[in-house]
Amino acid sequence: MTLEYNNPEFDCPWFWDNLTCWQPARLGEVVEVNCPELFSQFMSEEDYELGKVSRNCTPFGWSEPFPHYLDACLYEEGNSTHPDMYYVSVKALYTVGYSTSLVSLTTAMVILCRFRKLHCTRNFIHMNLFVSFILRAISVFIKDGVLYAKEDSEHCFIHTLECRAVMIFFHYCVLSNYFWLFIEGLYLFTLLVETFFPEKRYFYWYIIIGWGTPTVCVTIWAVLRLHFDDIGCWDMNDHAAIWWVIKGPVLASIMVNFVLFIGIIVILVQKLQSPDIGGNESSIYLCSHSCHIAPSAPLAITSRRLARSTLLLIPLFGIHYTVFAFSPENVSKRERLVFELGLGSFQGFVVAVLYCFLNGEVQSEIKRKWRSWTVNRYFAVDLKHRHPSLASSGVNGGTQLSILSKSSSQIRMSSLQAETPAI
Repeated sequence: MTLEYNNPEFDCPWFWDNLTCWQPARLGEVVEVNCPELFSQFMSEEDYELGKVSRNCTPFGWSEPFPHYLDACLYEEGNSTHPDMYYVSVKALYTVGYSTSLVSLTTAMVILCRFRKLHCTRNFIHMNLFVSFILRAISVFIKDGVLYAKEDSEHCFIHTLECRAVMIFFHYCVLSNYFWLFIEGLYLFTLLVETFFPEKRYFYWYIIIGWGTPTVCVTIWAVLRLHFDDIGCWDMNDHAAIWWVIKGPVLASIMVNFVLFIGIIVILVQKLQSPDIGGNESSIYLCSHSCHIAPSAPLAITSRRLARSTLLLIPLFGIHYTVFAFSPENVSKRERLVFELGLGSFQGFVVAVLYCFLNGEVQSEIKRKWRSWTVNRYFAVDLKHRHPSLASSGVNGGTQLSILSKSSSQIRMSSLQAETPAI
């Protein structure tokens, strides 16, 4: 049934005060509602009681809430935190985080796509992960724009097809991001334990898992919501059984990635203790910051390098999600909101910086291209000043250009040899 908040039969229409939806009422009626659930996040679970707030429909419209939200819904002495301002602060934090991540990830994608020498299975997986972070940030901005664009009564009963499509897209992007974090862990673990590793064949399976599995999960969730919980914009997840279609795969990916992370650390420790450490693909993957460890390296240096490799893997695998992943949702709600939504929005920025901008292989390729461009530009300018009529000269001009091309190629080859790291 479609609700009309401006129905002329009611003297006081639907009203959204940024905390609660107030149903329409006639003159003199008193409407009473429960305290919003968000207030429970500012109370300990054992002390929280459900309070009541009321408004009166007057000839001048809705009256002020009585008692005030802070008096009716917050019982702890000395708790003066304003929930509305708290959520505004969290929203501002994750908006800055996702914006920063979006810019850095887009720049990283341009760099990885631009340089052909960086095209390999490892970087292709990174690029898919970057795309999943970009889509996640975009979906958050779209969701906020649709759900909270108007701070009026329309928020109380928004249930359009576009709104639900936005929620489906949002859950798909979040699931895809978690699955590509899982693929990063699976790829490195397979790289360390497999002697013969057919990367191209495995890469197709990674694509299917990273983009296909979220499609199946979100489709099942949308069908179940349509038939069994078709309420509002599908932004509330009160039906626990249906919500587990989304939550279950997320928790499974976090748990498996944590197990893979522990296994990778154990393998790295064994490799560091082994006298025949080689510069294989797994070493390049982990030691892209020139952290190759020589067999004769002191124990202190080895420990520092291992610790740095461990810290580098934490944002790439999403290990920080295990902090609140398996705790009940009604425990530490404020801390969970700040940690997962606020600080978690910067994860894409951290991953882009660590695995693109600070990557030794990427930096070497950028320097090589920059030196090549500088040399070509220098000779082009010098040639223009020394031979202004070169463009109109016939055979001699062609001969000089041929010599210039050969000399430039030799300079580029010497520059490439100088930039190539020793393995």
